[in-house]
Amino acid sequence: MNDAALLQLTSWLSPSFPVGAYSYSHGLEWVVQNGEICDVASLVDWLSVCVRVGSGRTDAIVLAEAYRLAGVADAAGLAELNDLACALSPGLERHLETTAQGQAFCRVGAQVWPLTESSLAPVTPAYPVAVALWAQAHDCPLRQTLVLYLHAFAANLVSAAVRLVPLGQTDGQRALAALADAVLTCAETALTASPDDLGGAALRADLACMHHESQYTRLFRS
Repeated sequence: MNDAALLQLTSWLSPSFPVGAYSYSHGLEWVVQNGEICDVASLVDWLSVCVRVGSGRTDAIVLAEAYRLAGVADAAGLAELNDLACALSPGLERHLETTAQGQAFCRVGAQVWPLTESSLAPVTPAYPVAVALWAQAHDCPLRQTLVLYLHAFAANLVSAAVRLVPLGQTDGQRALAALADAVLTCAETALTASPDDLGGAALRADLACMHHESQYTRLFRS
């Protein structure tokens, strides 16, 4: 991986990239209020499931397949995959979470790092599809893209938990370090997976997102 590609990936998946990731908790806000996450250990347990068998895994498989389809300029295949990715969002706010970030990523990316094949981008892209399009077009290796995408996914949720529980910044870093194995394992799995392997088992996390929609007071959009 060359330095230019590394810098691009780091920029795209940094908390400073303006996709609004900080405004989503992925249902954590309801879980914390419900008392299921109260310390580092319970946070790591919850997020490990999200990464290994939840939306982290789903996003990684979608990203890998979108990367491959973009490589052969299969616009029809990308559109179908994107529809599937959006349909897999369990609930209104999770759908908003992926599509709003996907649209924001494409909007900023088009202004700073334009796509040669801009027609490949779906009108309402899911976030992992948007990242895959830019990574493939700018020669960012798939493996590293998956690792950094999943790391950013975990880091954003740890950051939300630091504010919600609350946890200290050092505890946030402990949690992120403890999630490294889940991130790396999920990325490795996604490299050889296909859409036929899509599916999850993080039912409690999905229900938390649905409960969050009617939570009385909220800091986050999901």
